[in-house]
Amino acid sequence: MKKFQKVSVIGVPMDLGQKRRGVDMGPSAMRYAGLIEEIQSLDFEVEDYGDIYINRPGSSKEDGLRNLEEVIKASEELCRKVCEIEAEQSFPLILGGDHSISIGSIAGISQRHHNLGVIWYDAHPDLNTEETSPSGNIHGMPLAVNLGIGHSRLTEIGGIVPKVKPENIVIIGARSIDEGERELIKEQGIKVFTMHEIDRIGMTKVIEETIEHFAGRTDGVHLSFDLDGIDPLDAPGVGTPVLGGISYRESHLALEMLAESQLITSAEFVEINPILDNKNQTADVAVALVSSLLGKKLL
Repeated sequence: MKKFQKVSVIGVPMDLGQKRRGVDMGPSAMRYAGLIEEIQSLDFEVEDYGDIYINRPGSSKEDGLRNLEEVIKASEELCRKVCEIEAEQSFPLILGGDHSISIGSIAGISQRHHNLGVIWYDAHPDLNTEETSPSGNIHGMPLAVNLGIGHSRLTEIGGIVPKVKPENIVIIGARSIDEGERELIKEQGIKVFTMHEIDRIGMTKVIEETIEHFAGRTDGVHLSFDLDGIDPLDAPGVGTPVLGGISYRESHLALEMLAESQLITSAEFVEINPILDNKNQTADVAVALVSSLLGKKLL
């Protein structure tokens, strides 16, 4: 990551992509856990843009999608902010909020990266649409949206459709997959390392294959890191916990290897819910993982 001298942080206190409250406090929890100071200790210049404004009306549904208008407004604003950061040749670090924020972050990143790769580190593939979603929660749809699949008012944010090609996606840690998502993965030929593959071949091999998959294929790779990809024993304060996840140490290894590869050009860390946490444990985990991604070493 040392090809970047500056890291630009922007918070998105969004919890409207689903029903459970609390993930809107994720950006504050990460800052409270010492995120800015930790990045500065790695000799980066850091600019904290603060949080974008999120309008919070009463819960509504439009076209079967929860809080559609508010998610669109926040995504458009985030897209503009990320474009500003990218124009400064700075590393965009986006703090969620629920995973619907990646609609805006990737919309902004794709303005400058026309063959973008995405690593989706998550217990869920987030490939639902309004037709397949059991809940209507947009935080279960952002990867589909970025593929250009779903409600047109979401897919068209930023003016580029699709933002990412299916062959430029790698999902890591999936273990809760809806039937519609399973069909879309097979139909689109998306590369997925489920927990079965991680258990079977190990995280080292998973990341080696991920790096090899992107080699010469993309002009930038965005890491979308949902803290529920990690096992709830290590990260209890998340929006949608799923047992049997990636360990704390495996996650560090993954991000250390990605840092060494200099593959990642932007990142977001999402779905931290301090209400469900234990003494800010999950935010502390996130800050430690950001440090590994930005090149911190044990020796």
